[in-house]
Amino acid sequence: MPELPEIDLVARQLNGLLKGRMVEKAVLLRAKLAPSTTPSAFTRKLNKQKICGVGRRGKHVLIEFAGGLTLLVHLRMSGRFMLLDAEDEDPKFAHAIFYLADGQRVVFDDQRHFGLMKIVETNKLASSPEIAKLAPEPFSPEFNVDQLFSSLKLSRRTLKEFLIDQTKVTGLGNIYAAETLFLAGIHPSVRANRISRPRAERLFAAIKFTLEQALKMSKKGKLDPRNINGNYAPENGRWQVYDREGELCEVCSNAVKRITHGGRSTYFCSTCQRR
Repeated sequence: MPELPEIDLVARQLNGLLKGRMVEKAVLLRAKLAPSTTPSAFTRKLNKQKICGVGRRGKHVLIEFAGGLTLLVHLRMSGRFMLLDAEDEDPKFAHAIFYLADGQRVVFDDQRHFGLMKIVETNKLASSPEIAKLAPEPFSPEFNVDQLFSSLKLSRRTLKEFLIDQTKVTGLGNIYAAETLFLAGIHPSVRANRISRPRAERLFAAIKFTLEQALKMSKKGKLDPRNINGNYAPENGRWQVYDREGELCEVCSNAVKRITHGGRSTYFCSTCQRR
C-alpha cells in the first residue's frame, strides 16, 4: 500500500498535470468507490468544476475544486490515476473517469477494488472523519518528541503496530515502519509504552530522517501520465531490511528476519535492533 512519500509523489504529479484544468464531466463507474454518494450525485457535484490544485494529508490525495468541494482519494492497494487521450481505450478496472475540457480524461483504475473516494466541502475537510482522526503531519510543528512520547505511553501495542496506526503517526506503513525501526535500533515487538524518553527521541529522529530520504528519492521518480501510482525505486535499489528476509544485514552481516504483527510481515535485524 502506498505510504506518505508515494502519495506525496502522486499528489505532486497530479497537481502539475491538472491544476487549472476544467472537469467537463465526472463519471462514477463503480458505486462502492464512493459509498457516501451516488453516481448521479458524483456527476452533478463535479461536472464543470475547475481543479484548483492537488495536495495530500496523510495517505489521502486531496483534489480541490473551485466550487468549494474537495475530492478525498485513498489509493489503498492498487489504485492509480491515468491521464489518457481521447483515442486511448479505458483500462479494464476503470472505476471513475473525469473528462477534461481539452479532450483528455483522467481515469481512476483499481485492479483490487479497495480504493475509496469521498466528496467533502473544502471548508469542512479538517473535520471530516477521515482527516480529523489523523495524527499530526510528520514535518509539522505539532509532531514533536513530546507529542510522540506522550502517545507512546498511552499505547500497549507493539511498536510496529503503533507506527502504522495513522492516528498515532501519519504516513508510515509496512515499509517505512520497518526502515525507521532499523535506523532507530529498536526491536519491532517492544511495547510502545515501554519505550524510554531517550529511545523515543531516537525513534522521532528516525521517523523524520526515513521519510525525508524517501521524499528526496520520490522526487527523482519519472512521470508517466498513464500510470500515476507513486512507485519509485529506493536508493541503490534496495531497502535496509524491508523484504530482505534471509539476506545479510549490511551493518552486522547477520540474517534479516521476518515476523508478523497483526497479520502483516515485519522485517528486522535481531542483532541491530534490541528489545
